[in-house]
Amino acid sequence: MSAVATTCLIDTARRDLARRLRERGIDTPDLDARLLVGHALGLDHTALVRAGGRPLAPAEIAAIEALAARRLAREPIARIIGFREFWGLPFAISPAVLVPRPETETVVEQALAALDRDGARTRALRIADLGVGSGAILIALLSELPNAFGIGTDRDPAALAVARDNARRLGVAARATFVACDFGAALAPGCNLVVTNPPYVRTDEIASLESDVRDYDPRGALDGGPDGLAAYRAIAIDAKCIAAPNAHVIAEIGRGQGEAVAALFAAKGFGGMRTAPDLAGIPRIVATIRTT
Repeated sequence: MSAVATTCLIDTARRDLARRLRERGIDTPDLDARLLVGHALGLDHTALVRAGGRPLAPAEIAAIEALAARRLAREPIARIIGFREFWGLPFAISPAVLVPRPETETVVEQALAALDRDGARTRALRIADLGVGSGAILIALLSELPNAFGIGTDRDPAALAVARDNARRLGVAARATFVACDFGAALAPGCNLVVTNPPYVRTDEIASLESDVRDYDPRGALDGGPDGLAAYRAIAIDAKCIAAPNAHVIAEIGRGQGEAVAALFAAKGFGGMRTAPDLAGIPRIVATIRTT
């Protein structure tokens, strides 16, 4: 069955779509089918369950099929529905930003752990997120730190617009500002915490990425230059300028980059170097402290 039948119940359409996604090798066919049908009909999970026995109107069938075609072509589910959950918060996304990924929550976890070692979360803090994208890292941190103020930077005005919208929707806009610049180039000193998830894929490896990343994520948010380290070189310099004494810097890294990234920060006077893994056990962040 290549499409939803002209007379069809909501539950039947959802199950049929899940089957087609499964046959195409999609990893989470049942979840994706539920999300796509719910999005097409404007129903959350509870409402979708309750309406399962209702027949679909022709326009609703067409809406489901339009979304199904995109997912069957391997467009990421988050890009189709326009949202992705991160740190328990719903983030709007656009073609200008990366889809927030579960492994990036490691940056938030390690940043909070570092701050917790220094004192209460209720103290005043100044946070900089270099290459803010959708705002996921910065806004997640502000949701946990009630008296912190955040500054997110990005070279792409379209990405900054997404971050501003997410800050407004998620209730932290009064404690966040967003600046168009390269990493920390336009920021003043005095940050207690610097976080970043910069481009770190080697240029020659981009073509070999999974299609949902290669074909849909913005290249500028992926391409880390010939060795994947170009962004870290700039960030190490900027972080030295904007980080207060004893400030923490938490950077997401790619596979196998820990030693090289740590060396770049050490050369700029950072110490207390450590790495931490994500839930898959892959070293995912380099954490360091401004010691000089």
